[in-house]
Amino acid sequence: MAMPRIQRVTLADMSLSIGKRARLHRLLYGAGPANGTLMFLPIDQGLEHGPRDFFPNPPAKDPEFQLTLARDGHFSGIVFQIGIAEKYMEKFAGQVPLVLKLNGKTEIPSDASPLSPCIASVEDAVRLGADAVGYTLYIGSTQQEQDFAQFRKVREDADRYSMPIIVWAYPRGTAIEAKGGRDSFYAIDYAARVAAELGADVVKVNVPKINAEKDQAAPKPYSTTAFTVAEALQHIVASAGKTLVIFSGGEMADEGDVIGKARHGMEAGGTGVIFGRNLWQRPMGEALKLAGEIHSMLKEYGA
Repeated sequence: MAMPRIQRVTLADMSLSIGKRARLHRLLYGAGPANGTLMFLPIDQGLEHGPRDFFPNPPAKDPEFQLTLARDGHFSGIVFQIGIAEKYMEKFAGQVPLVLKLNGKTEIPSDASPLSPCIASVEDAVRLGADAVGYTLYIGSTQQEQDFAQFRKVREDADRYSMPIIVWAYPRGTAIEAKGGRDSFYAIDYAARVAAELGADVVKVNVPKINAEKDQAAPKPYSTTAFTVAEALQHIVASAGKTLVIFSGGEMADEGDVIGKARHGMEAGGTGVIFGRNLWQRPMGEALKLAGEIHSMLKEYGA
């Protein structure tokens, strides 16, 4: 099967309002590597996973830990839910760009049919000086219809206020599990395309896991063609079209694996990374060192 041509989408390729273009320019060229790549530090796990994620590094329970890491590690921005943003951003305002997450849920109910309700608005993001908003979209959930309608309202508000939208494109639910699982190439490729179709400016996706046995449950050609991870990543970026793609880090891994995952995403044409636990679950010194290594690697892929 022919591979899509690798061509990293840049800000110049995107059709955007002046306000969206200005905000994305600040994220791409005014902070972080400042060369057209993105390096985000998400800290929405306190809601999504609960306090259990802070046990490996207890100081990380205080959001000032992540804000200090984002500032001193020269990240493109930090991702907060509204309550944390309102309580902690003031001290760092103007020093760390903010991405305000607009929806969220806990991990307590089953993920068999998930929906992430809105808990903040685009107006809140404007009030807090954010440069983008984040929205989690569950592709394949039986509550997909309600999710799409909720996202439409967010997109309309974001267009009104010229606020870029980053979509956390997460395949979830029993239907996805029956077709190879949420980490399959099929599921993540589909999720990236859905985010682009619905109006995302940036899409966050996970790196797929190739599992020959589980992939048999996916539709053709995903079930009948042997894809490598590198090939899958290229297809995912191509499926997103003129939507910037950033790759998630997931659970904490060895430093070499973290750098390797970031590089694979960039070589496939991605725009950057959004690594949370892989950074702030480490002591500050180790986290800053790893952030510096990611920063240096992203410098190789700027435009």
